[in-house]
Amino acid sequence: MNGVLWYSTRATGEVALLFLTGVVVLGVLSALRFGGRRVPRFVIAGMHRNLTLAGLGFLAVHADTAILDSYAPIELADAVVPFASAYRPIWLGLGAVAFDTLLILTVTSLLRTRIGVRRWRVLHWSAYACWVTAFVHALGTGSDVRVPVFLLLAGACGAVVLAVVTWRIAAPGPRRRGLRAGAALTALIVLVFVIGWSADGPLRPGWAKRAGTPARTSDSAGR
Repeated sequence: MNGVLWYSTRATGEVALLFLTGVVVLGVLSALRFGGRRVPRFVIAGMHRNLTLAGLGFLAVHADTAILDSYAPIELADAVVPFASAYRPIWLGLGAVAFDTLLILTVTSLLRTRIGVRRWRVLHWSAYACWVTAFVHALGTGSDVRVPVFLLLAGACGAVVLAVVTWRIAAPGPRRRGLRAGAALTALIVLVFVIGWSADGPLRPGWAKRAGTPARTSDSAGR
């Protein structure tokens, strides 16, 4: 049973990362008012909403299987309260932050007419931070980081998000030059940080101990 939970946790986490990547892509397309006769804007908006709900569902299953699995001491509160876990507190905590953020984004989107479009747009900027947080969580707490398939998945997701973010920053519009420059600089800093941290952290042997895995918890992957 534990083996099923173990693989289910990892599978649902990777699928959720794929869905979150799709959410970011569709969100950028909506922001840029991308659409035409073949793919109307309302279709993109509907796909964006449905993919967000699906991603939230996979994240919920991802958290549930991790809690039920007796391998790691993860409690229900650890899935929603950031940095409270005894198991890899920082990296598991980032997963809780991503889950909470996505939940808030989903609820506020459903209540967009009540909270106002301007407030909703301001809140929706946190979608980018949500993706980055989930991505770092996957690298920091996952046990498949050095597996080629996971590296390919993570690299593809990262490349796609970087491409659409660059597209949005470079797209013509009424935004101020300073705002564009700030967004570009922030994206560059995040990119350099994630690459440098990954190379010196999760991609190196012995990461499990440095990540905060309790001594009594053995890691079969040797991390």
